[in-house]
Amino acid sequence: MAATAEPVSQEFNEHRTRIELAALYRLSHHYGWTDMIDTHITARVPGTTDQYFINPYGLMFDEITASSLLKVDFDGNVLEGDYPTNSAGHLIHTAVLKARPDLNVLLHSHTRAGTAVSAMECGLLPLSQQGNEIINLVSYHDYQLVVGDAETECAALARDLPQGKRLMIMRNHGLLAGGRTMAETFVLHMRLETACKIQVDVLGSGQPYVTPSKEAVEELAAWATGAGGYEYDHFWKAAMRLVERKHPGFDA
Repeated sequence: MAATAEPVSQEFNEHRTRIELAALYRLSHHYGWTDMIDTHITARVPGTTDQYFINPYGLMFDEITASSLLKVDFDGNVLEGDYPTNSAGHLIHTAVLKARPDLNVLLHSHTRAGTAVSAMECGLLPLSQQGNEIINLVSYHDYQLVVGDAETECAALARDLPQGKRLMIMRNHGLLAGGRTMAETFVLHMRLETACKIQVDVLGSGQPYVTPSKEAVEELAAWATGAGGYEYDHFWKAAMRLVERKHPGFDA
């Protein structure tokens, strides 16, 4: 008679989520996606509908560990942790997590290239394979002060990242990536950030540029985001090995 598998405990799920989220913070530091202590990455607390983990406001991303992450509810109450939370981060992430129950992880960045493209009227252009793989997942959000009318901004964020979109270019602000898993969020943000870097380089060269046909872009995007496309877990396993080599201690 086959043995019955023991159920995975809530505590184990939370601990594993903390470890992987801390790894994602260290990866953001490694790849230069940080803005000192600003910007934020969140992950839903497993088994809940109104709680998430986020970085302690005041720590650099390379200082974050699994145990230092804050557990916060959608009302902004810190349920676990000794640091304050970032009020702008709470607004952005709760607005999207409430509106998009299919997304479990959100990464918001202020990278130089991402912010540069966010200020371009043309938006993301189909200039690179990295960009063309995800271009159909991208939406746009006009600039608003997150310290302004919170209710209006939350509604606008929810409206501007509709079903089917997992990436947002926040005009004059930065980037937002959302995924079902840590792996998906990491890969999608990396693809978008790389595409933005390439676009800045191409436009900055002043040379005429070429773009693929619309049909070719559509075919590539359909493959990359379809069942036969990226296996995000392979990327994530490789990324976790990198973190373990280069940034030990994240899982403390």
